Amino acid sequence: MVKKAATAIRATAPRADDESTDNGAGTRGRLTDMAYQWIEEAIVTLQLPPGSTISEFQLSEMTGIGRTPIREAIQRLAREHLIVVLPQRGLLVPQMDVAKQLRLLEVRREVERLICRCAARRASAEEKQAFKRLATEFERSSRNGDDVAFVRADREFNELCLRAARNEFAEGSMRLMHGLSRRFWYFHYKQAADLPEMARLHARVAAAIAKGDVDGAGEALDALLDNIEDFTRATVLGDRR
Repeated sequence: MVKKAATAIRATAPRADDESTDNGAGTRGRLTDMAYQWIEEAIVTLQLPPGSTISEFQLSEMTGIGRTPIREAIQRLAREHLIVVLPQRGLLVPQMDVAKQLRLLEVRREVERLICRCAARRASAEEKQAFKRLATEFERSSRNGDDVAFVRADREFNELCLRAARNEFAEGSMRLMHGLSRRFWYFHYKQAADLPEMARLHARVAAAIAKGDVDGAGEALDALLDNIEDFTRATVLGDRR
């Protein structure tokens, strides 16, 4: 699986060595963001499966990005509980933790409702256009059943919500939950989740924010999280109430 991940990531990653091409903090920051996005997607889409181990050097080789941005991306992923750093032994992609996932959903509902309502209230005209585009992309992934396209749109949607909400405290809390939530969904969705319905629910939240509908965004978000919680219980606990 790690070899497959290396091939998949290398196919989309340009060669970029921070020791030779970095011209300052701005370039390194962009490389760190690129490294984070590629590694996070590999973890979320199970190219790097739960329980697998990998080294910093391997990640650098996989992405074509130098060690310093890779190290900074790893620190971010570790804060988000998507990687566990094992001193002098490498990096571990942690196993799924069902109890943690259910606790996460309790917190996520309250924080994400705040974020979506704030985004609907505070989004700029440009950001509202981006939400409108994402609503269309979610509808498209609903029709096509494209899980990777959905995961990518979901990540962009989450980032846009955090920017538009303009609340750094809510943002810090939410960042700890996004990746874990996407990975859990991707791992289990073929067993119990309805991808078209999930994409449609995301489209409704994005559309409400695009319209500046504060209450509508909160209600659409509640419907989405009801679906996610039902899916979590049905998949893992056999609770189909």
